[in-house]
Parts: sequence; structure tokens; C-alpha cells
Amino acid sequence: MIVSASYRTDIPAFYRRWFLARLADGYCRVANPYGGPPYRVALTRVAADGFVFWTRNVAPFTAALRAVETRDQPFVVQFTATGYPRVLERSVIAADEAIAQMRMLATDFGPRVVVWRYDPVVLTKLTPARWHRENFARLAARLHGLCDEVVVSFAQIYAKTRRRLTRAAQDEDFAWWDPPADEKKALLGQLGDIAGAHGMALSLCAQPALLVHDARPARCIDSARLSDVAGRVIDAPIKGNRKGCECARSRDIGSYDSCAQGCVYCYAVSNPIKAVRALRGHDPDRDMLAPEITEKSKCETR
Repeated sequence: MIVSASYRTDIPAFYRRWFLARLADGYCRVANPYGGPPYRVALTRVAADGFVFWTRNVAPFTAALRAVETRDQPFVVQFTATGYPRVLERSVIAADEAIAQMRMLATDFGPRVVVWRYDPVVLTKLTPARWHRENFARLAARLHGLCDEVVVSFAQIYAKTRRRLTRAAQDEDFAWWDPPADEKKALLGQLGDIAGAHGMALSLCAQPALLVHDARPARCIDSARLSDVAGRVIDAPIKGNRKGCECARSRDIGSYDSCAQGCVYCYAVSNPIKAVRALRGHDPDRDMLAPEITEKSKCETR
């Protein structure tokens, strides 16, 4: 089984001690985000074929990566770096630091370990299509040779996302919008051309209706990439977690409403204050990252 850590929260940035403790004990329990009892995920060498880490700041997690490496468990890092204005990403490290960290990963662990995520693409008065083209080109040029894939997608506008974006726009005096499909496709085509010029394939995460030109469906949990890193075959069937997702089968060990990066467009956080409280109240010695989901907490996340 491939372990995802985690598309629900930034474990590398905030929860290194918990992950290392769980790795030593060989398992963790995970709060079921849909209610019901928590589930157990084995993390032993035999049970966990490899890891996919999702982060915006891997520096606090370097010791954990070394620990995984010494156990002969391959890993891939899905590293998000967008360079957005601070009003959209309140606590994210600067793009310069993110690029330096990706360079470290490529140098120390190999370029196949690193996947750049320019995700999600958010259109605002501060970040219109022209801004994205120029910003993406600057980042791609600096990442040339460090990775071979960039994953993109447009922001999914859930009710909680709409509320947070609208509140931020009112507070900071900017406008945001969800562009029509033809505008999204035009921008994706341009980003794909830029990515190709810098030795990267552009893949699109779970939005098949927007696929254009040479863009391909993303496999963020990618058994083929993990196999390349491991130097052996890691076989896992395709089993996406939503329509259009082509990820390999995996188990995610994170928890919603526990990431304190402060991105106003984030689908995984309903309330940034709640996320900060979760981080501050976190017990790294507990076998579960977050408390069990109750009927009350389910209502709070809607």
C-alpha cells in the first residue's frame, strides 16, 4: 500500500514529531473524515510500499525523509510553490525558499523525487491570467533541471472556499472570479508551452474536461514514479478519490482543518482559526493526528 501524507494537511511542515513517532511504532490511526470509527494504517516496511508527501515547506521534515530513506521505503514529494501575494497565502514560505528546498531534494534524493505543484490556479485582480503566465515562467525557469513534471489545476470553488475568498477580497480590496472553461483552457495551453520549454511535462489534477494540447491527467499518487525512485516495481491499481482522479490506490493519514499555512483558497480548511487551534493543541505522542470526527465537528466543517 502507498501512504499519502497528506493531501488533507501539511504533515512535513507541521507534524514531523508525530510522523517519526508513528513510523517508529509502525502504524497510525486516522480520523474518518466522513464519520464513523477511525481506521488504522500500517507504516512498516512490509506494509507501506512507499510514501507520497505533500507540502509547501519540507525543511522541518528533513530528518523524517532520512528516516524513511534508511528504511528502504521510497518517497515522492509533491511540493507546492506558487509565489502568490501574501493576501492569498498568509503563512507560506517565499518562492525563493521553496525553490531552494526543491533543489535540495533533487540534489540529495534525485530529481524523480520532486514534483512541482502550481496548484491551484486562482484568478484575482492581483493574479490575472497575464500575471500567472509571467509568474509561472519565472518559477519554471528556476526549476529547470530540478524536476520533470508540474501539476496544475484551477481552484475548486466549494461553499467554504467561496466564503473565504470573498471575505479576503472584501478585507483586502480585490476581486476574484472563476473563469469560464475556454479561458482556463487557453491559460493551461500557455502554461504547458512554458513548462515544455523548461523540460517539464504539465499534468492536470482531476479536471479532465480542461485537458488541452499535450497536458495529461495527473497521477499525484504515482506508482510508476515511486518504482523509478525505488529501483523496483511498486504495483498499485488506479483508484482515484474523485471524478477524473487517476491516482494509484493509497491510504491518506492526514486530517482536515489542521493545516496552518493560511491559504484562503484551500479546500482542506473550513476555518483558519480552527486549523491553528488544532496545531497548537496537537499531541505528537498520540497515534492519531486529529481527534475523532463527531457529529458536531462534521457540522463545523460544512
